[in-house]
Amino acid sequence: MYLGDYIEIDREIRPFEFECSSVSTGTPFHARVDEDKRDLFLDTTWISEHPSACRFLRPSGERIVCTVHETSAPQCKFYRCVVFRVYSPERKFLGTVTGTLALHTDNLELQSVWEKGERLIPWDSPDAEDRIAAYLIENGYIPE
Repeated sequence: MYLGDYIEIDREIRPFEFECSSVSTGTPFHARVDEDKRDLFLDTTWISEHPSACRFLRPSGERIVCTVHETSAPQCKFYRCVVFRVYSPERKFLGTVTGTLALHTDNLELQSVWEKGERLIPWDSPDAEDRIAAYLIENGYIPE
């Protein structure tokens, strides 16, 4: 949430598209607000109340979401606290997958499925998150 101190919006290129940089490294990146989050992004109430927060975060119900998830900065992709939560088909919360693609769960069945997936899916591939989510769905879980 406090990446507002580390990510700077340099300029708006066009509506919902920005040239940004990492304050700590000076590394530039292009951010585009995800189409399904543009209404959230337009409401700046929360961001005004949290001046140290990343400029791209917004509340959505009980959660704080990244509105540029698809084009987020490299450090965000690596350090995200939670990539998705994993639920049973009955919607029981079972665990979380963090930005380093580590599973945190006490559920032994999910842990076993996860360990098999680690042998099947290259965790360093650009589409690893999508492949992991698809793998979990194939095995009866709900990643959100």
